[in-house]
Amino acid sequence: MHSFKNDKVDLPMGAVWLLTSISEYKGKQDLYTRQSPQVLKTLLEIALIESAESSNRIEGVTVDKDRLKPLVMGKSKPRDRSEEEVAGYRKALDFIHKKHASLRITPQTIKELHHLCRGESRDAGKWKEKDNDIIRKYADGRIEVIFKPVSAKETPDMMKQLCLAYEHSVAQLKYPDLYAVACLILDFLCIHPFRDGNGRVSRLLTLLALYQHGFQVGKYISLERIIEQSKETYYESLNKSSQRWDQGKHDGFPWFNYFLGTVLGAYKEFEERAGNLKPSRGAKTDIVEAAVNKQFGEFSISDIERACPNVSRPMIRVVLEDLRAKGKIEVLGTGRSAHWRKRDNKS
Repeated sequence: MHSFKNDKVDLPMGAVWLLTSISEYKGKQDLYTRQSPQVLKTLLEIALIESAESSNRIEGVTVDKDRLKPLVMGKSKPRDRSEEEVAGYRKALDFIHKKHASLRITPQTIKELHHLCRGESRDAGKWKEKDNDIIRKYADGRIEVIFKPVSAKETPDMMKQLCLAYEHSVAQLKYPDLYAVACLILDFLCIHPFRDGNGRVSRLLTLLALYQHGFQVGKYISLERIIEQSKETYYESLNKSSQRWDQGKHDGFPWFNYFLGTVLGAYKEFEERAGNLKPSRGAKTDIVEAAVNKQFGEFSISDIERACPNVSRPMIRVVLEDLRAKGKIEVLGTGRSAHWRKRDNKS
């Protein structure tokens, strides 16, 4: 497959630095995961909700905020197609979390991920039947083809080749682990094997591959949310690295650098949220305080609820009152219209 054709790769210094930094964080992840099971359970639940929401929202699929948590946590049945896709993505995440150690990255596994996240769609788990050019629509009605993926006819064989090339590179220790994963995802997106849902499957495939190389950060920090927050850079790097891909003359490093930045960003957040927690404190208190620390300007209880979906409103109120008593935040207004603000304690 196109990104795996070179026997060796000369990494630029920037990529080497990113790989080294990620390796250092990976070395500390076992320490974090031993600290507090309750903290990790909380982070896992938040990551599940954020991942299901962000990965679908990147593709234009949204659901009401009040419906999100019940759907993802399996406490409510989907009411429409968008809700089915969010609930389906949660099922795919569960599948990976529970079975990653026994799964091989094969065409069948990839089709299963698609089937899970696409739910009742007629083509769930099936390769595309028609060619699907990537186009850009302009306000004046013009349509530009910005990328031509592999044809529908060639897709089954290309996906088989991709999985074999990836498996061979891993078995032969041909590339650094994260480079191999980045190549897998880039080639998958360039093949674009499904009619719809390619982006979502690519992010599920990323989580699975990272798991299998010992990078557990995607379990506790939503990679999908980080990608959504950098969506413009995501598409820009993908566009640059897909140019001349069909000829095997593409430059994979814009995508590789973006990919490394995403993983490193997740590890930094994991350390911030798990590595610095004090064992004597309640996990939910720590989660709420972390959410408060990330606020800029005035914020409401609803803002903190969205950042802490598994913490009850009464618990959030208790933590906010405690922070107010300690002089760390102040309340503005009263009743339902009340807002909060961090205090400047430099003086």
